[in-house]
Order: sequence, then structure tokens, then C-alpha cells
Amino acid sequence: MDSKHKKLLRSQRLFLSEELLVDDMIIQYLYQEDILTELHLEEIQSESSNRKKTLKLLDILPTRGSRAFHHFIQSLEKDFPWIKDKLLRLCAEDNESPPPSFTVQCGVPDHILPTVPTTQHLNRLAARLGSEWKSVLLDLGLSSADLYRCCADHSLAVQSQVLAGLVMWTQRNGRQATVRRLLQSLQAADIPPSVLQQVSVPPRYETLNAFLESERERVYTDV
Repeated sequence: MDSKHKKLLRSQRLFLSEELLVDDMIIQYLYQEDILTELHLEEIQSESSNRKKTLKLLDILPTRGSRAFHHFIQSLEKDFPWIKDKLLRLCAEDNESPPPSFTVQCGVPDHILPTVPTTQHLNRLAARLGSEWKSVLLDLGLSSADLYRCCADHSLAVQSQVLAGLVMWTQRNGRQATVRRLLQSLQAADIPPSVLQQVSVPPRYETLNAFLESERERVYTDV
């Protein structure tokens, strides 16, 4: 989730806990859109009061990727339009200067962004990702069923589960499975830029740019 949207939800926790009724319609919609899992539904529904259910939902949403805020807003359309309008208005009023882009923070040159990451890079990324890996894969377009298949096929190694999901994404999307698209999902899951640099730079290179430049030269040589 975008840091701007996280900040907005944090600032409106009290208002939302008092005004929002987290009923089945809202959480079922979020479940259908793969924002919430079955475990999330159980956690929310187990809370003893509506206020606690709302706060639990607000705790979960920021961890569910870049689509979470949009679908949360959409879930308010029918029964809570005034809450939707207020959140959108506050979002529009936030004129805070944006931080440097994620790609700039990672130091990835523009010519690398439209390329497809190699299996070697994906494997190193799989080794670095923590509990956020499912959020990353969901944001890339995989379904909950896809994640279940990856876990079932590689039940003994989390890294293998993550790699299987990333490879599935590249196979399904072909040339559209670019570094740029992967960066977007890593950013949505709040993966630090430093993680990507560690993934992208083999030990013999001192900097990410040095490695990426060598990769570009290799591609030109192969052509």
C-alpha cells in the first residue's frame, strides 16, 4: 500500500472505528478481490465488538499490497458513501511532496526497467523476501489458489515456494513480466530498496550500477 494511503488510514482510525460498520458485505467483497484471506476473515469476525473488528481490518489492510486501499474504498460505495467521500477528499488534499521514486532509490537504470528478470535474480530475491512474499505475488496477479499450489508443491522450503510463484508470474506474462512491474509490487509490499540491491549485485561487483552495466554489455554482445 502506498505510504500516503497508510498515513491516511492511520490518521482516521478513530473516525473509522466509530463510524464504520464492518459487516459481511465489506469483508466478503475484500475477500473476493483477494485483499483478505480466509484467516483474515476469521480474525476479524472473532473480535467481540464492531470497533475491534474495524481496528483489526485497519491493521490488516496496509499489509495487503497496492490494491488494498482502492478496494477498501470501493467496499464503502453502497452503505458508507460519506466515509468514502471523506477519505477521497483527504487523500486529494494531501499535497505532501512525494519521496524519490522506488526505482531511483534502488539505483536501477531506465534501460533495465523493461527487461524480464532472470531466474537467477528471482532465486536470489526469493531467498531475501520474508513474510511479505505472498503480498508481492498477489500484487503481481497470482491468485490464492496459485499460492496454495506453490506451497503444496514445495512444502519443505519457503524459498522454493516463492521462486515457484515468481517463475509462474514470468511464464504467464512473458515480456510483460518486467523489472518495472516487479519493482511496483515490491514497493507495494514495503520491501526496502536495499534488499533489491543485495539481490541484484553478485559478490564480484561493487555496485548495482556496475553489475547492470555489465549485463547490458553482455546482452549487446549476445545480439
